[in-house]
Amino acid sequence: MQTVRLLVLGALRRRGRAHGYQIRADLESWGAHEWSTATSGSVYHALKSMAGQSLLMAHETVPSKAGGPPRIEYEVTDQGDHEYLELLRGALADREPSLDVLASAVGLIEDLPREEALRMLRMRARALSEWRASVTAHIPPETDLDTWGPVGEVLFLWLSTADSHARWTDRLIARLEGGAFAMADEPRPGEART
Repeated sequence: MQTVRLLVLGALRRRGRAHGYQIRADLESWGAHEWSTATSGSVYHALKSMAGQSLLMAHETVPSKAGGPPRIEYEVTDQGDHEYLELLRGALADREPSLDVLASAVGLIEDLPREEALRMLRMRARALSEWRASVTAHIPPETDLDTWGPVGEVLFLWLSTADSHARWTDRLIARLEGGAFAMADEPRPGEART
C-alpha cells in the first residue's frame, strides 16, 4: 500500500486536481502497473481511503456525458502533501525499502530540493555501509563463504545486495551532485527562474 500511496499522491500533486482515471492513466504511462502494485482497483481504493484520512480533498463534478455517476476529482491537502513528502524522504533514506517503493521514490525524486534529496540518499548510503559492516564483523578474516554451505550463500546474498545497492546509490548521488534532473528548488526546462 505504501507504493500506491506514494505514487497516487505524487501523480495527483503534479496534476493539481484530477479524477481517478487520469491518475491511473498517468501511472500506466510511467509503466507503474508493470513494476508496482498500482493496479486500477488499488488506485481507486487509495484515492477513497486517503480522502477519508483528509490527505485528499474530494470534489464531485458534473455527471459523466456517458450517463454514469458524477466523477470525483481529488486534490492533495496540506496534510496529504506532508504525508507524501515524508513517504518520499523515507523511501530514499531507507536502506532496504521494497524495490517498488524505491523505484517510485526515484521516479518522483524531482519533487524534493536537490540538497534534501542528496541528504536522504547519503543517509541511505551510510545505513547500507553500517549494515554491511555489521554483517562482516561476525565473519572471521579470510573466510571462504563457499565452505559455509547454505549459510554462506545467505551471507553472500546479503553482502552482494549491500554492495550493489551501495554502488547504485553512490551513482545516483554523483548524478545529483553533477546537476542531473530539475529538482523542486530549480526551474524546470522552459521555465524562467523567479
